[in-house]
Amino acid sequence: MDGSTNDSQKKKMTHRDIEKLRRQEMSVLHASLRSLLPLEYIKGKRSMSDHMNEAVNYVKDLKNKINELSSRRDELQKELASRVSDSGSSSNNCTPSRVVIHSCLGGLVVMISSGCREQGFPVSRVLEVLIEQGLDVVNCVSTKVNQVLLFTIHTEVSDTTCIDLPGLQQKLTEVIP
Repeated sequence: MDGSTNDSQKKKMTHRDIEKLRRQEMSVLHASLRSLLPLEYIKGKRSMSDHMNEAVNYVKDLKNKINELSSRRDELQKELASRVSDSGSSSNNCTPSRVVIHSCLGGLVVMISSGCREQGFPVSRVLEVLIEQGLDVVNCVSTKVNQVLLFTIHTEVSDTTCIDLPGLQQKLTEVIP
């Protein structure tokens, strides 16, 4: 009987140690998740389940923001394309290029349309001008709508008030054929 009691105690200790490790791992994962949440989502909340619920809310809010920004981008691209198509085309089948710059959270969105197929579009020169102005280029997306090339360039900058938007628009207009 001594052997079976000893085995039973070993099993209990092993189970207890495994459970302790599981709780420690959950605690580390919870702290990691909590560190990723903005303060407004965890303020005043103490329980792990509250933090989990707020993490779910945060992800849902981010998804909604992505959808809103995607819709806004699509609207701006359609607006830009309609402006270009409304301006008509010349005899060499080349619509004038346009530059539209919008401020956004933490940066700028630069939208460029170009209908000239004969000349190459100087994307590298445009990016160079943006970098010279102190902007960090996050991404550049190109789309073709009704034979018009649309470029949407997302940038980041620490202080958007330091950027001369009309001056930047003029520089970009000079670079584009």
